[in-house]
Amino acid sequence: MIKLALCDDETKQREAVGRLLREYAAARPALAVKLSVFSSGEELLDAARECGGFDLYVLDVVMPGSSGIDVGMRLRELYSGGAIIYLTVSPEYAVDSYAARAFYYLMKPAEPDKLFQVLDQAASALAKQRSACVAVRTKDGLARLRLDEIVYAELAGRAVRYHLADGGSLDSVTVRSPFQEEAGPLLADQRFFLCGASFVANLFYVAAVEKGFLRMDSGIRVPLARGLTALAKRRWSDFWLDASGGEAL
Repeated sequence: MIKLALCDDETKQREAVGRLLREYAAARPALAVKLSVFSSGEELLDAARECGGFDLYVLDVVMPGSSGIDVGMRLRELYSGGAIIYLTVSPEYAVDSYAARAFYYLMKPAEPDKLFQVLDQAASALAKQRSACVAVRTKDGLARLRLDEIVYAELAGRAVRYHLADGGSLDSVTVRSPFQEEAGPLLADQRFFLCGASFVANLFYVAAVEKGFLRMDSGIRVPLARGLTALAKRRWSDFWLDASGGEAL
């Protein structure tokens, strides 16, 4: 199932886009899309807090009170997950949408074919994220972790500690191979970046790349080895461009 949220303060636009989203859902029954519609950013945020967030958001940019950009940034602070597609009548906010790590940015009125194409890309990315896993050997046996729930991993003593999106963590058994080799299954996925000899971070959860560290959504700082800041910025930027289909917003 895909939990889809639409938010637009203008009644006519909300109804028009809502019809398109329902058409999309009807044409792709296998996705089991569940649509929720909101008339304000505050209403959407309240619902997201209550249900734990949505898988996909279609947001108007210009709204009274909290703008779509503000709402997107607050969603990232709360849950991080969920692809955001922005709809607006003006291209001037395209650069700002990077702050909320938008999946795509479309001009109004939304063209059905283009909107459906972007939704297909988002659904495909979501399916890939949900299916990719890593097996971790722990003292209690084998544990299966989804890659999309791993925020970062670090060498803790002689074990690999996986820090998870729900705030928890999981330790592997004692490892005898170099950390980079142990982290190989993570590094095979474009979401993960080797920060140095002892840390790997999921770029999806990175809020900012600053000199000497990655600042994660939770506020935790993951250290970067000397000389890696420029490469980290490039990889972070490339990751979000790839996630949106390789096109600039």
